Amino acid sequence: MNGILPGIPASNPVVQYEAETFYKELGEPSSVLEKVEYEISDNLQPNEVLVKMLASPINPADINKIQGKYGKKPKLPAIGGYEGVAKVIKLGPSVKNIKIGSWVIPNADDGVWKSYGVYTEDTLIKIDETLPLEAAATIFVNPCTAYIMLKDFVNTKEGDTVIQNGANSAVGQAVIQIAKHFKINTINVIRDRPNVESLKSYLTNLGGTYVVVENELRSPVMVDIFKNIPKPLLAFNCVGGKSAAELMRHMADEGTVLTYGAMSKQPLMINTGSLIFNDLKLLGVWMTKWKELHSKEDTEKLIQNIANIIKKGEMKPPTHRMVKFENFKEAITKSMEPYVSEKQILVMEE
Repeated sequence: MNGILPGIPASNPVVQYEAETFYKELGEPSSVLEKVEYEISDNLQPNEVLVKMLASPINPADINKIQGKYGKKPKLPAIGGYEGVAKVIKLGPSVKNIKIGSWVIPNADDGVWKSYGVYTEDTLIKIDETLPLEAAATIFVNPCTAYIMLKDFVNTKEGDTVIQNGANSAVGQAVIQIAKHFKINTINVIRDRPNVESLKSYLTNLGGTYVVVENELRSPVMVDIFKNIPKPLLAFNCVGGKSAAELMRHMADEGTVLTYGAMSKQPLMINTGSLIFNDLKLLGVWMTKWKELHSKEDTEKLIQNIANIIKKGEMKPPTHRMVKFENFKEAITKSMEPYVSEKQILVMEE
């Protein structure tokens, strides 16, 4: 809450208590996060909006930020969580473009793992409240990252090909579905695991053109694939290490490799021959930076484009589990398990 610190009562409360996940130091989330409650005031400034948070997912970036391993360290003390959807419950007298009952996405630096929040109107993005709750709660990070990678860096068109590792991640699943919407082929690379065939089927059913495990990248499987589709102009890397180099081996000349994550926690390995002889371009992608460089209107248009795909039934949220806000530690622990297949979504609304 702007201007209200945990443990300090506010006057004229409209809500008896706000609850939030609060941390005073960086470290493992299960150790440093705690739930605090305090009274909240409805004494709004003219341009302020009081919202009730409805739901918020747990993303890898949320964990990294609490651990102090993210590109932008939080100002402590801090509240956890970056994205989520909220419902407007009160307006300041100068607010003109938002209505009570509307759904909004907070676009501010303070965390959203909390029950209520006060924001200025310019930091809230309206979203269609007819969307499923889990889709609205998870639209702001991963689908947006997938969309800009597909459309902002290379002029992709129908029939082009994209290759990606970490294809079962939330971004990877969004890439598959948005690419299918634009009739772009996808080669989706996943790690081998006990349930690999069921995961392959799941990603294929989402719309993946081909799904392969990492060791198939050096097998005749790839020769057969490229008999049917062109080599990729784009590669999306969220793993790093050797996995990134393996993607580069299959790129078309003058292709572009976009790195948006480092799940292996290993330095990016670059295939020197591909870089020199195939003239590949290597770029980094950070959604936070994109939003800093673009207007609120650009962000609203991006979200609306994705919402339209969802409303057409062409995109669904990643496999997920809805968890009560009070069980946030359980959800965070679950989200950090290896091979976890369900995104944990905290539900604040009773």
